[in-house]
Amino acid sequence: MSIELLSPAGNFEKLKAAINFGADAVYFSGKDFGLRAKAGNFSLEEMEEALKYLHEREKKGYVTVNIYARNFDFEELKKYLHQLNEIKPDGIIISDLGVLKLIKDEKIDLPVHISTQANTTNYYAVNMWKELGASRVVLARELSKSEIEYICKNCDMEIEVFVHGAMCISHSGRCVLSNYMTGRDANRGECTHPCRWNYYLMEETREGEYFPIFEDERGTYIYNSKDLCLLKYVKELIDMGVHSLKIEGRMKSVMYVSVVTGVYRKVIDDLKNGKEPDYDYLMNLLMSVSNREYTTGFYLGNADRDSMNYKTSSYVRNTDFLGVVNNYKDGKLFFDSRGKILANEALSILNRNMEEETIVFDKIFELDGSLVEFTKPNKEYYILTDKAFDSGSIIRRYKV
Repeated sequence: MSIELLSPAGNFEKLKAAINFGADAVYFSGKDFGLRAKAGNFSLEEMEEALKYLHEREKKGYVTVNIYARNFDFEELKKYLHQLNEIKPDGIIISDLGVLKLIKDEKIDLPVHISTQANTTNYYAVNMWKELGASRVVLARELSKSEIEYICKNCDMEIEVFVHGAMCISHSGRCVLSNYMTGRDANRGECTHPCRWNYYLMEETREGEYFPIFEDERGTYIYNSKDLCLLKYVKELIDMGVHSLKIEGRMKSVMYVSVVTGVYRKVIDDLKNGKEPDYDYLMNLLMSVSNREYTTGFYLGNADRDSMNYKTSSYVRNTDFLGVVNNYKDGKLFFDSRGKILANEALSILNRNMEEETIVFDKIFELDGSLVEFTKPNKEYYILTDKAFDSGSIIRRYKV
């Protein structure tokens, strides 16, 4: 059983977190031509460094070039593709046929993955992409289990499927709401997420009178999808012959990338070893990071009203991200603080094997050995403990 676990990397720190928690590959963007302009993203030098880091660990890195290009993009895009060709990512993710033609015309020698933005919903389209030179297709998120299985049976190329993360209300994410309302184009990486805003109903002849669709003074979130979670269907997807399981979230936190990657890694490894995953425990871990509640989306059939969150667009999160373990040596646990940790506070540390343990930080030290009453963000500290934790382990506080 071989399956790739593919995680988001909005910046280098998140890339390392994904690898620490078991990703086989990550996807990230340069400063231009990707669909997450607000993510940290990578300069060419950073991409080259990232790919070196990945390849030294026998991991892969894919670069998103998945905007829908306009005429004025192509001069700079040509230069950018040649620059990518020099640093050799393991693949480039595209949506636009014009970009694919440019890749062929310029003899760019990189594997091409077709983004979910290309809205591939059938095996004829998959086979056409193969004829055009693509090596992988990321299927549209509107497909059911039977449709995915049928495509896998009738196509001889790599199939990638989203298994976790935010869902878009528009077909394959090709949304024009943001452009219409704010002038910022979601299809060029500048989405303002108007699908998460709250809305009222107004009757045509009663201008200025606003009616909640539900009895709620905040309005109602009629476009607000729950997050996708196919954790319990990983085995089915593997058995179908899906090549890669993809996690959404290049703009999410280090904690999100770590926990979600680790949870799916644990399921894959348990299944590989003939062990039944502890889905209840793992779902609790997924609930501990930011989410809008979870849905199976279209996987079990057409999405319905239960796939939407009408109450709020806010994320649910029941933990605070407080730090990352750097290393453990001679009874000292060194960590980078991301928040305020008080001495004598009981906190949870999630190891890379997805086992979580509560320990008490009875004394906190700066690197020079001086005691502090609490930590400050973005600074390294250590505590004394006889319990060793992996570098990259996540320190967090559960909310009451």
